[in-house]
Amino acid sequence: MGDPAQERLLLAAAYVYDAQYNRNIPFETSSQAVRLYYLYNHWAMQAATYFFIFVDLSLALFEEPAAYPLPFLATSLVEVMCLLAFFGRLFHFAKVTPRDVFWRDAKNICIMIAILMTLVDLIIYGSLRISNIQSVRWSRPMRPIFLINFAESRQIRRAFRSIRNTLPEITYVFLLFMFSVLMFSLMALKLFGDRNLKTVDGLPYFTDYLSIVFEMYVLVTTANSPDVMMPAYNFSGWYCLFFITYVVINTYIFMSVFLAVVYNNYRKHLKNEIRKLVYMKRRKMVEAFNLLKVKEGADFVIKEDQWKNLIKLVAPDISTSHRELLLRISDEEQKGHVDKKSFVRLADLLNIQVITMKLRSHPLAIWFPHMYNSASSLFIRSIVQHKGFVWMYDVIILINAVFIALDEKNPFISYAEWVFLSLYIVEILLKLYTYEPRTFFARNQFWNWFDTFIIIAALIATVLNTTLKSVTVYNSQQVLDIVFILRVLRLIRIIDSIQRFRVIMNTLINIVPTMLTFGGLALVVYYIFAIVGMEIFQGKVQFFAGNTTTQHASYCGNPSLKDSAFAHSKYCKNNFNNIVSSFIVLMELTVVNQWHVLDLDFVLLASGFALVTHEAAKLFFITFHIVVVIMIINIFVAFILEAFFVEYSLEKSEVETAIEKKIQELGVGIQEEELLDGKLIDNMETSENDLGSEEGTATKKKPKGLMFKIASKRYRTVDALLQRMFEAEISPEEEGPSLDEILNLSADDIYLKNPTFDNAA
Repeated sequence: MGDPAQERLLLAAAYVYDAQYNRNIPFETSSQAVRLYYLYNHWAMQAATYFFIFVDLSLALFEEPAAYPLPFLATSLVEVMCLLAFFGRLFHFAKVTPRDVFWRDAKNICIMIAILMTLVDLIIYGSLRISNIQSVRWSRPMRPIFLINFAESRQIRRAFRSIRNTLPEITYVFLLFMFSVLMFSLMALKLFGDRNLKTVDGLPYFTDYLSIVFEMYVLVTTANSPDVMMPAYNFSGWYCLFFITYVVINTYIFMSVFLAVVYNNYRKHLKNEIRKLVYMKRRKMVEAFNLLKVKEGADFVIKEDQWKNLIKLVAPDISTSHRELLLRISDEEQKGHVDKKSFVRLADLLNIQVITMKLRSHPLAIWFPHMYNSASSLFIRSIVQHKGFVWMYDVIILINAVFIALDEKNPFISYAEWVFLSLYIVEILLKLYTYEPRTFFARNQFWNWFDTFIIIAALIATVLNTTLKSVTVYNSQQVLDIVFILRVLRLIRIIDSIQRFRVIMNTLINIVPTMLTFGGLALVVYYIFAIVGMEIFQGKVQFFAGNTTTQHASYCGNPSLKDSAFAHSKYCKNNFNNIVSSFIVLMELTVVNQWHVLDLDFVLLASGFALVTHEAAKLFFITFHIVVVIMIINIFVAFILEAFFVEYSLEKSEVETAIEKKIQELGVGIQEEELLDGKLIDNMETSENDLGSEEGTATKKKPKGLMFKIASKRYRTVDALLQRMFEAEISPEEEGPSLDEILNLSADDIYLKNPTFDNAA
């Protein structure tokens, strides 16, 4: 039996850790279960889970139809090994969660069913293969279930829930949209069907209703415009009004309404999800507080020593000085304890990236103090610290970019590259002379590392190129040009120095984690459609290299495509013969460029996959277009819109303000306008334009000890960004309703009136 106090501390740390990363995994509170829970959340266990998910999904590369064929026995053994890993992960999860909760969780049931069905499919497929009977691996489209349903993939599940919750409202708009398409198609049939019009290929124009419906649906994407209109337009110029009216109503109005409905419903349901996250987080923090609280007068508090021990467990990597800063924020009056209200916001404090920096003197100031502090040295340093120095080199970069675009064979251009290279080397040397080297090359100083790397690479490439040209006919100028083009990327600093541009940059930085989430969502959809597409279309279209002499090459190996627009457009490589080419075809469908050529049947004289299979093949491509382009892309656009609104409208959060206020009160803050030569540079936030202050800064007294600075408006987790998007609508005083009420919150519910911190627990 362990120490009860230590067990309570471990349990409280688990609650705080879950609150920090917005994990809502219910777990047993016994000491053994808590330790198993820590192991379950260990980064190595999570990395192993993702590794086996990646291997399982990658098997499509090696299974028939394969990009890189492997024997069925090899791929099946690897898949069984992955299934064992998934079962082990699920068994581990079952050991830390209450039994009734585990069996009520649909995620766990889905994983078990997927494992069982995959094993059954392997046995059936293997048995039929031994008997030389052709079969289908019907379980392969189920593989993304493992990516979606494990606890680590809560972001992807949230995205799918958003789609599911948005579907009812979108359905009504989609039905109205399809009604419009069907009505216009019927009008087109009556207007053009009996006029004996022909397409450019000599086919009957608008004589079959289903073909007209498909053509008109494609016209919404503008992929077949103006081709679909030209036969009617050539017959009479007045008919253009029909197509213009159709495009205005369906392409511009209905597609905009789609985006508006998706955005409105996505935001509503996402806000409800974040409300649940916030309430669950606060409830976990209250539970942690109740485990560690002691009576202090009339109030319950957590003693300072206990608070420090908790932080060491929750955030072992932060520095002692950072921990002391958090304590000073939580215990502002330095009473030796932390009250409930201050403790509950600890998870938010831990999610704010605070840079701890140790100010150091420049080595030259230690070794050669008289020389380094002389008048001439101070003058040089003040020039380097001035904003004009950076502006001057930005102009040089622009001029260099112009020279890179000029004729490289001109001797003057070749000599100019040496001049620019010398100027860049001088720039780096002057900065290293002015700024303390270890600070200049700190871990987060991306642009300093980038500049130095590019300059060294350019120097090596230039010397190597000149040496080789003098002895051989070898020319590496293209490599050198690439290096200098990368150098031009430093112009991002100019963009960052403009406030409105900086909003865009911050938004792009902030949505990177979310782009990964939507990337996972797209991967799931792509993978399912790719596997289904391979089973339907594999071998129907063949690609032959350009130097082949076979007669089948002109019609993609399928006589049905002879003289088709598909074959004439040399689309033979757009096939579903392996997972790689399938993903490429789906990407082409996503960008809505000539996607109708891929599946149009007799309208273009036996063209595309519909001809070599069945007319119903059109439904495959239309379904993909609806799911990806209309649903997922619009939801992604909705999130970007919301992120931009956040950057434009919201100021610093309450927690960020509290941290900055305490940093300034303690006198250990770095102000943007008080930038000393030992400061830590956050280039992406302040840009290198702020490396120095006004002339004479170099003469100021150098501070000693540690300094702090909030890194920027970046977020450690996607949940932190999502919470920031809606935190203005959630009162910081709200602790939240009961657990059952939280789980049953609806997007249509108004905020509940919740107990305050003073009368809870």
